Amino acid sequence: MTCRYTKPLALAVALSFATGALAAPATSFDVRELDTKIDACQDFNGFVNAKWVAAHPIPADRTRWGSFDALREDSLDIQHTIVEQAAKHAAAAKPGSIEQKIGWLYASGMDEAAIDQAGYAPIKPVLARIAGLRDGAGVAAYIRDSYAQGHPVAFRFYGNGDFKDSSREIAYAGQGGLGLPTPDYYSKPDFAKIRDAYVAHITRLFELTGTPAAAAQAQARDVLAFETKLAAASLLPTEMRKPENRYHYLSIAAADQVTPHFDWAAFFKAQGADVGDGFSLSQPEFFAEFDRMLAGTPVAEWQAYLRFHAIDGAAPYLSRPFQQEDYAFNEKTLNGQQAMQARWKRVLGTVNGSMGMALGELYVAGHFPAASKQRAQELVDNLRAAYKARIEKLEWMSDATKRKALEKWASFTPKIGYPDKWRDWSGLALKPGDYYANVQAARKFNYDYMVGKIGKPVDRDEWGMTPQTVNAYYSPQKNEIVFPAAILQPPFFDAKADDALNYGGIGAVIGHEMGHGYDDQGSKFDARGNNANWWTDADRKAFDERADKLAAQFDSYEALPGKHVNGRLTMGENIGDLGGLNAAYDALQMALAKNPAEAKSKIDGYTQDQRFFLNWARVWRGSIRPEAQLTLLNTDPHAPAKFRAIGAPSNMPAFAAAFQCKSGDAMVRDGERRVKIW
Repeated sequence: MTCRYTKPLALAVALSFATGALAAPATSFDVRELDTKIDACQDFNGFVNAKWVAAHPIPADRTRWGSFDALREDSLDIQHTIVEQAAKHAAAAKPGSIEQKIGWLYASGMDEAAIDQAGYAPIKPVLARIAGLRDGAGVAAYIRDSYAQGHPVAFRFYGNGDFKDSSREIAYAGQGGLGLPTPDYYSKPDFAKIRDAYVAHITRLFELTGTPAAAAQAQARDVLAFETKLAAASLLPTEMRKPENRYHYLSIAAADQVTPHFDWAAFFKAQGADVGDGFSLSQPEFFAEFDRMLAGTPVAEWQAYLRFHAIDGAAPYLSRPFQQEDYAFNEKTLNGQQAMQARWKRVLGTVNGSMGMALGELYVAGHFPAASKQRAQELVDNLRAAYKARIEKLEWMSDATKRKALEKWASFTPKIGYPDKWRDWSGLALKPGDYYANVQAARKFNYDYMVGKIGKPVDRDEWGMTPQTVNAYYSPQKNEIVFPAAILQPPFFDAKADDALNYGGIGAVIGHEMGHGYDDQGSKFDARGNNANWWTDADRKAFDERADKLAAQFDSYEALPGKHVNGRLTMGENIGDLGGLNAAYDALQMALAKNPAEAKSKIDGYTQDQRFFLNWARVWRGSIRPEAQLTLLNTDPHAPAKFRAIGAPSNMPAFAAAFQCKSGDAMVRDGERRVKIW
């Protein structure tokens, strides 16, 4: 799930709400959506989803459409009502309340007349500062000051748990500063047209701020050349998945040796960051190139680069021409989106980005009953027990490594629905009527909040995803699995549905998130969330051999003509799916053992085993624009949805048995082709 999409003792409890009267197919599973002309053993995704996809084209303001997107649209509608009411009553709301702040932020974003009248005046002071830069020292000072206002420049800076001591929050500096999706976009011939479009985009933004056409084009080419140097020193997404490439702890003095022209002590002082004895300069080769550019790149090229990113970062909050140009490149060119989203959706996106957890507090107050949290907890308990049983039965893992795996399993922390405590927003000062100023105030407030955690113990109660988000995640450093309220609804979770649908939906999601603790990268973190090796050499070798087979399986899937899935980039999610779906199936069988009548019954002609797999595939139904698919193939650690629908089931004998598939069928990977990890 984004993965992002995690108790012990016996598998004793079936879902208390899963038996008895069943909901009508319209609210659980409508078998009329199945395309029975397609052989389930040859194309299970087509069998389950082809009719639905054909009947539900992608909306013009979307790059894809499917189960996740429909739920997200429902969540947006609920949020829309909340923010509209907040805006309507902001003046009368309790002073300083989150209702008032959300209302003012949303209302200011909807005031298009005022935003258009302002043009690009809100960023003129920043552009003037850039125009006054004279040397590398001035550039370094600008970067420090820009970051202190919450505006990242040239690299990434953030706080996170220490990979070697997960109890403490430390500072991380990492590669960044690129306007295109990955380093490959700057060098590979496949992306030449996108590079041309990028230069045209930069040119238009310069022209919108008064730069003459010829100068704008020349400066745009300088920006591309500048970023190409940064890209050449940057790691690819497959390399960035490895923990060893995301952590490189140094003292400030040692970091200064990597970047002699960038003073890290001065940077941290400007941020108000207490880094103590050091921080992670996570990709030293990138920062060595950054330093060389500080010393040797003409200041005019730095100015062009900084000016573009100042304009580009502000464009969504400026007048209409800037918003339209932002959409034209970032949504239409890169992702194929055919129409700009409605104004309210874009402003709501800003509210979520600025005050998402505050909005979540209002969301759960009216849209997530306490009973749902309890029922989801029962499922988590059942899946934990099923995963434990699978670990205990592994034939390829030694007892020594199993003990460590089970120690990690015992320390999983599940979080369901919403946080137990809410964040304090009292320090955020917003006002009516000034959208850009409100966005910047929230940006700095959130940045200062992040910086303020550096040097302190990790807050294990804090959530990294809002309750209104249709997704879930696993955190290796906290060893926690998190399921926001918005995903706990059909097709994932339905209190009125039969066991099979719930285990094939949210049960598999829960198993998937647990699986991230044992995927190719999550397995490099121990029960306490530290990056440590708890494997014997022989067991790691056996794991890697199995993972290699899964990578090869997904490498073989062709997502676009001549463009295949990257089995290495998507490895973690694919391992999560495979282990999670197997664990969910085991949990279903133990739930059904408590109710033999349900186990033997058919619903709409399909057995419980069949409905389990039908709902798994339904979760992944959808279609995507080719431009968006190309971008995701290069950036997304998730495989395309249509391959997730079939990838894990094709490795499960239970699927073949459920649909009477035979060796040689496309949906049957048997013998040496079958992948079994957890």
